[in-house]
Amino acid sequence: MKNVFKLVLLIAIISLIACMSEDNVNTTEESLEVALTELPSEFIAFNSDAVSAYLSDGGTTITIETTGLPNHKTVYWGEGNELYMEEDDVAVTPSIMSSNNNATTITVDATPNLTGNTVATQLNTVGIAVSGASIFNDSEGNGPLSQAAASLDWTGAHIGPGVYHYHLEPIAFSNDDDKLNGILLDGVFIYGRKCSSTGTYPTDLDSSGGHTSTTPYSEGAEEYHYHIINEVYSNTGSYILFAGPYQGY
Repeated sequence: MKNVFKLVLLIAIISLIACMSEDNVNTTEESLEVALTELPSEFIAFNSDAVSAYLSDGGTTITIETTGLPNHKTVYWGEGNELYMEEDDVAVTPSIMSSNNNATTITVDATPNLTGNTVATQLNTVGIAVSGASIFNDSEGNGPLSQAAASLDWTGAHIGPGVYHYHLEPIAFSNDDDKLNGILLDGVFIYGRKCSSTGTYPTDLDSSGGHTSTTPYSEGAEEYHYHIINEVYSNTGSYILFAGPYQGY
């Protein structure tokens, strides 16, 4: 009888430990989804005429809606637009801004999940720039960006096909500096080639161009963010804005 009692007691203890372990796992998983009560201060820098950002999913995500229309000049506005800029050396693609639907919506984690997992970028929008236009990676269709270099405007962007988007350092608003460039699909912000904490090109970047340091918006706290990697890409004479992989999924 005593042996039976001991067996029942042992099963009860094992069950209790299992429940406690499960609770701990759930708590850990839930802790990765940190809810914000207000938008990160970086969104002050975004073009408010094009971009609308708000907290969603109880503050665990941020939804960013944009018209995709940048607030700077380019040949892709088309003649007659006040922001049209002549660029005789650009092999302009058929579409122009005023006749193209550039609207884009993305939803990102409010707190990037920096667990060490990486995810490769895909074609189309990989982020939203502070100007309101989309950010694309280093590919053009199924081939290298170098094959489409002739169609890129003065700020490293074009339409072809789909929305107006940047592939290269967008010198219309960030030219060899530490300025905020935009936000990527994993919720991580991306800055220019220089780091504001040192005033120089960072030397500790990971494969995505990311590192942890203070930023102009972090109020002295260190946080993970991307930079444009300071390496000239192929025949473009400029720098890839973001090739990936994402670090924040």
